[in-house]
Amino acid sequence: MKITRRRYLFCSVAGFLVAAGKPSQLMAQNVSKITQQAEFWTEKGHELLNQGKYLEALEAWKEATKIYGQLDYEEGVVGNLINQNLALQGLGLYLNACDILLEALKIDKLNYYPIFSSFNKKSKESLNTAINRIKPTPVNLLALQNLGDILRLLGSLDESEVVLKKTLLFVKQITPNQDISLILLSLGNTKQSMYERSRSQSKWIEELVYKKEAVAKVQQNALLSLEYYQQINNLANASTIVKVQAQLQNLRLLLDFDGWLLTQSQTSQRFTNTKININQKIQPLIDSIMKNSSSFEELPMNQSVYAKLNFSDSLNKTYNKSLQPVAIQYAESALQTAQSINNQLLQSFCWGILGKLKPDKSEAYFRQALGFAQSIRAWDVAYQWQQQLGDLYRKQGKHEAASKMYQAAIDNLTQVRTNLLTSNPDTQFFFYEKVEPVYRNYLKLLLENSSTNIRKVIQLHEEFKITELENYLQCGKLNLISLNQIQDLDIKPTIIHVIDLLDSIEVISQSPKQPLHHHSIDPQLIKEHINNLVNTLQDKNLAYTSENVIIAHCQALYRLIIAPIKYLPASGMLVFTLDASFQSLPMGLLHDGKNYLIERYGITGTLGSRLQPPKILPPKQLRAFIAGLSKVSPSFYAPNAPKGLKALPGVEVEIANVKKEIPSSKVLLNEEFLSPTLDKELSTDDFSIVHLTTHAQFSSVADRTMILAWDKPITVSEFNALLKEKTQSNQEGIELLVLSACQTAKGNKRSALGIAGVAAQAGARSTIATLWQVDANSSALLLKIFYQGLKDGLTKAEALRLAQLQMISNPQYQHPFHWAAFLLIGGWL
Repeated sequence: MKITRRRYLFCSVAGFLVAAGKPSQLMAQNVSKITQQAEFWTEKGHELLNQGKYLEALEAWKEATKIYGQLDYEEGVVGNLINQNLALQGLGLYLNACDILLEALKIDKLNYYPIFSSFNKKSKESLNTAINRIKPTPVNLLALQNLGDILRLLGSLDESEVVLKKTLLFVKQITPNQDISLILLSLGNTKQSMYERSRSQSKWIEELVYKKEAVAKVQQNALLSLEYYQQINNLANASTIVKVQAQLQNLRLLLDFDGWLLTQSQTSQRFTNTKININQKIQPLIDSIMKNSSSFEELPMNQSVYAKLNFSDSLNKTYNKSLQPVAIQYAESALQTAQSINNQLLQSFCWGILGKLKPDKSEAYFRQALGFAQSIRAWDVAYQWQQQLGDLYRKQGKHEAASKMYQAAIDNLTQVRTNLLTSNPDTQFFFYEKVEPVYRNYLKLLLENSSTNIRKVIQLHEEFKITELENYLQCGKLNLISLNQIQDLDIKPTIIHVIDLLDSIEVISQSPKQPLHHHSIDPQLIKEHINNLVNTLQDKNLAYTSENVIIAHCQALYRLIIAPIKYLPASGMLVFTLDASFQSLPMGLLHDGKNYLIERYGITGTLGSRLQPPKILPPKQLRAFIAGLSKVSPSFYAPNAPKGLKALPGVEVEIANVKKEIPSSKVLLNEEFLSPTLDKELSTDDFSIVHLTTHAQFSSVADRTMILAWDKPITVSEFNALLKEKTQSNQEGIELLVLSACQTAKGNKRSALGIAGVAAQAGARSTIATLWQVDANSSALLLKIFYQGLKDGLTKAEALRLAQLQMISNPQYQHPFHWAAFLLIGGWL
C-alpha cells in the first residue's frame, strides 16, 4: 500500500541521513567477515538511493541481505534490512518499511500492529515489553530509531515517541558518552509532528472544550520540540551537520508556530509573551544557519537538496522580504544538485519551490515540476503543482485551464487519500489541510462562470461531502449511491444543496420534472442567524427560551434559503445536503411566517446526496433490537465520555412503548446492555430496527462520537466493528437505526457528520437521532406515535413528520424543544 509521504518532506531528512550512513559504518568494523560482493551491493544501494532510484536500491540491499544471511552474519542482515526500509520509504511504502524494521528487531508484527492504531496505557506497556526483549546492540538501536521515525511517518506519533525515548534510554545506559544528537533530532521531529496534528485539530474541531484541549497541546508540543532541537545545539560532541539539520527543523517550526501564535494573540492576550519570545529567535537562527551553510555540501547529495529546499522554503515564509533573493539562491543551488544526480523527484520539488519564489515565471516552473512528478507517477506530488496551476489560471480568468487542473488534482488526491484511509490517524489533517481547499476552489471557479453546468457543481459537491465522511470515519470507500441513480420512486424528492464557500452561500435545488434552481446568499446576511440559532438550540435552557426568539431566526433563514427557490412543490419530500455550518440546524424548524417547514414537507438529510438505496419497511418485517440505560453505569466515568452525565429518566417507559408497538423485539436494559452482548445479538439475529435509548454524543471528532453501553462508551469506529459481521452476513443490513437521548457536542456544527458516520458504520439505510436531549415524556410519546405510523405502513419520513405534527398541536409539547431535535438521515421510505 502506498501512503503519501510528501507532507513530511522537510521533516524526514534526518531519518534518511541517519539510516543511510550508519549501517555501512557498522559493517565496516567487521569487514573480514563479509564478502566483497556483499559490500558491493550495500554500497551500490546507497549510490542508487542518492540518485532517487529507490526500487533498484531496494533490490541491491535485498541481495546484500541474502549474502549476509548465508554467512550467518546477523549484524549485516539487520543493517541491510534497515537500508531496505530506506528504499521503501523512498517508494512511499511506509507500512512495508515498518514490516522490515519489525523483522529486523524480531518483533511479531501481527501482535503489535493493533497497538499502532489504538494506543493506550495497556498497549504502551506491551510495546515497552517488546522493546525490552531486544538485545541493545548498536545496529539494533539504529533499527529502533528508524522504527520510531517510520512510526512518525505512519502517523503513530505516541508510539514513535515511546520507541525513541526507549532508544535514548538504552544508549545512555550502555554508552554514556555516545553522541545522542540523532535520536534527539528524531524526537524533536516527532514532537513537531504532534504540534502539526494538534494545530490542525485546533482549526477544524468545532466544540469549544475540545478546541481548548487542542490549543493547549499546540503550545506544549511546539515548546517540547524546540527544546529537543536546542539540546542538540548544546551537545559538545554533536556534528555540525546534525546541528544544522536541527536548526533547519527548529527554524521551520519557529516560523509556523509564530504564525499560529499571531492568530491566537488576536483573540487572547495570554499568547503575547510567548509570541514575542518565539519571534525574537527567528533572525538569529537564520544567521546561524547561513553562517554554517557550507555543511549542506557535506551531506549526501540527495540530502543536500532536501536541506537547501528546507531552508529556502523557510526563508520564503519570513516577513523579511530582503531574504527572498537568498531563498531563490538556495533553491537554484538545490536544483543544480538534483540535476547532477538526475533525481526526478527532487527536480520536481525544486521547480515547484522556485515557482512559488518567482511569481513572474510560476506557470512555467509549476509545469516543469508537474512534468517531473508525472514522469515517475508521484501523484502525491503532482496534485500540489496541479492545484497551484489551477489557482494561477483562476486568477488569470482562464476558467477552462483552471478547471482541468483542479479536476486532475482531485483525481490524484483521490488516489493519495485512498492510501491514507484506514492506515493513518492524520487522514483528517490531510483532508482539511490539502483536500478541502481544492474542492472549495474548484466549486468557486465553476460558480464564477455563468456558462457552468450546475449539474457539475452538484456532482462535485456530492463527491466532496462523501470524501469528508470517509475521512471522518477512516473507513475506506463507502458503498453509497447518488439520489439521481435511484429509479422507480413513486414520489421523487426535491433535493436542496446548501454549499458554504465562505465568501458566499450557494443554494441549488432539484425539483422533480423542473429545471435546476440556483441562488447565492451574502454570508453576512445569514451567518449571524445561524450562529445565534445553533447557540440557542444547544443551550441547556432551550426549553425555557421563548418560541418567538427561535422563530425569528428561523423565519430569517427561511427567507434566505427556501423562499427564493423556484419550482418548489407545495408538499412532498425535501432532501437536504448541508455544509458544516448548517448541519446542526433541524431544517424542519425553518418558518415561513405561518408554519414550520415540517408542517408542509417530509424532511431528511444526507451527506453528499448519497445514501444506501431507499427501501420501504413493510409492517410485517418490523423486528426490533432495543437497548437502553436508565441508571448510572460504569461507562459514565470513562475518560472519553462526556462530562456530567446523569441517569436518563423515562427510558423504561420509552422501551416499553417501542416493545408494545413492535412485539417481535429483543430488549437489553442496563446491566444486560453490554458491548459484547450487543455484538452477539446483532451478529446472530436478524433485526430490521435497532433502537438505542442511551446517552450518545455526536462530535466533529470521530473518537468523541459515541454511544454508551453499560460497560463502556462505543465510539463510531468501534460501532462499525460491532456491526461488521451483521452487515457482511446480511446484505440488507439494518433498515432503521434510532438513537434517542443523544445530543450534539456543545459548539459542534458538524452534527450530521457524526450521525451519518454512525449510520454508515451500522450499515443502516435510515437513522433517526436527536440533536439535543429531549424531555423524557415528550420523547417517549413522539416515538410511540412514530412506531404506530410505521406499523400502519407509513414511510419513515412521513411517520416522523406526523409524530412531530402531533407534538406541535399539543399545547404541552408544541415548543420546538420537544420535537425539533429529531432528525432523519438517509433513506426516507
